[in-house]
Amino acid sequence: MTPNPALVTQAAAQRLPRLALLLFCAAYVLPGVIGREPWRGADLNAFGQMLAIAEGRAPWLAPALGGVPTDAALLPHWIGALAILAGRSVMDPALAARLPFALLLVLTLVAVWYATFHLARSEAAQPLPLAFGGEASPVDYARAIADGALLALIATLGLLQLGHETTPELAQLAALACLQWAMAAAAHRSWPARAGVMVALPVLAACGAPAMALAWGVLGLVLCQRSDLPGLKALVPWLAVATLAAAALAWTTGSWAWRLGHGLDIRSLGRLWLWFLWPAWPLVLWTLWRWHRQLGQHHLAIPLLGLLVALVACVAMGGSERALMLGVPGLAVLAAFALPTLQRSSTAAIDWLSVFFFTLCALIVWVFYVAMQTGTPESALATVQRLAPGFRPLLSPLELSLALAATAAWGGLVRWRTRRHRPALWKSLVLPAGGVALSWLLLMTLWLPLLDYARSNRPLAERLLRHLPAQACVAAPDAPWSLVSALEYYGRRQVDATTHAASAACPVLVQVLVERGPAAARSAAAAAALRGKGWLEIARERGPTERTEVVVIYRRGAPAPAEPRLAAVWAGKPG
Repeated sequence: MTPNPALVTQAAAQRLPRLALLLFCAAYVLPGVIGREPWRGADLNAFGQMLAIAEGRAPWLAPALGGVPTDAALLPHWIGALAILAGRSVMDPALAARLPFALLLVLTLVAVWYATFHLARSEAAQPLPLAFGGEASPVDYARAIADGALLALIATLGLLQLGHETTPELAQLAALACLQWAMAAAAHRSWPARAGVMVALPVLAACGAPAMALAWGVLGLVLCQRSDLPGLKALVPWLAVATLAAAALAWTTGSWAWRLGHGLDIRSLGRLWLWFLWPAWPLVLWTLWRWHRQLGQHHLAIPLLGLLVALVACVAMGGSERALMLGVPGLAVLAAFALPTLQRSSTAAIDWLSVFFFTLCALIVWVFYVAMQTGTPESALATVQRLAPGFRPLLSPLELSLALAATAAWGGLVRWRTRRHRPALWKSLVLPAGGVALSWLLLMTLWLPLLDYARSNRPLAERLLRHLPAQACVAAPDAPWSLVSALEYYGRRQVDATTHAASAACPVLVQVLVERGPAAARSAAAAAALRGKGWLEIARERGPTERTEVVVIYRRGAPAPAEPRLAAVWAGKPG
């Protein structure tokens, strides 16, 4: 066996204090769970489908919005719908749906920690013995590496927003993290690992990623078959059965679908990878360089498999950041194995870059918050008024107290890290992880009202409801799912979004018109067609931050008379 490049003393293998680790996780997971509106896009779309299932407006086996099938993954939407039903008498549906997905994020953190712990305990991953003794014990070393992997996961920028949404991709992420743990633990926990594989692969397929489940299963079979470890070899039949079960489940539920992207822009893809995987990707490159002679060993091959599958899926789907997110568990594990080989100058560079960047981010958040509350500085307030016209700030003593405490904790963390050299392996990732947690907590406290105003559809729905009769259904033919979800959730209206909704019995109709760009002409033609069918425009509303689209509200009236020239042509007379 080729010796690994790690030299680690017992002092460097000290573990991160458990209270500090729990506070890191709490500061990362909890902000945004309570009090946040569902945001436009995948977050609101998925929640709208969960709410429709829970309220009986869509069947459990065919998620839909406004009567239009969405071809969505069943299991994640069932989870959200069941949570809404369980909490319908005690909490808001948005909060009820968000809670199980917050637990899935916690499961991801736990699975990454334990996967790294088992991988770092393997003989191939252990550091070299020191000439005069004093090297780290195997368990302490594995625990320190696992702490570093958890910090790397928290510090990854791309996971920050996507990991806090109520979407199927978060369920996929948890399933992949558990699958990685199962393969990592096979050498030490045979039966739990087999059970984990049997559950994780079918769950991954049921959550809308059958192709990734198949890729993981096939490549995992190859990896286990070629391994010298009895535990991994014994996992081969279980992986085979789990892969077949995942494929059969996807076939039964109709989950197989081509989601390939078109027109991939290499520059855009490169920019996505650079910021989405920061700051872990430089550490991963360092791991691959320093450990290149051991890439076939399972402590590197297993997380590398997960990362490569996600990168290929991202490229195949035209640069999808949601596909790229599924590689974050493997990315975090690989980044952690760079820690024993980093030089002191590298750790210092990471520390000072983190201090500068996240302190600047916190300062920007505070400056704009003070401007919203006091009007000073005027330039910051003018920026808010320009980007979110009509926004009225709110003062919450509780949120302000949490933000002050988090900022003070960041100052203490910076002081602790920069006072003197720390031998612990995980020291280089404390400031990046702490900075990400600080930024997210500040955004979800000081800026939460502003972000909800700008990114949720509540303000738009409230404006539309002023023109909609009570208890009446609303026709919204081919409307965006975010608008349908907003009308059903905030307005408690029955929405018909089918193609033929304009011919149904609903007394009012809403239509999204594009005022600029290539689609403007098509929108104008669609509006003219509605007027020709007897729909009379009564109002126009737009979201507070929308610049190119307007929502037009119609009510039924008499069909519009034909233009004189067209009438003459229809009658066969010259115009």
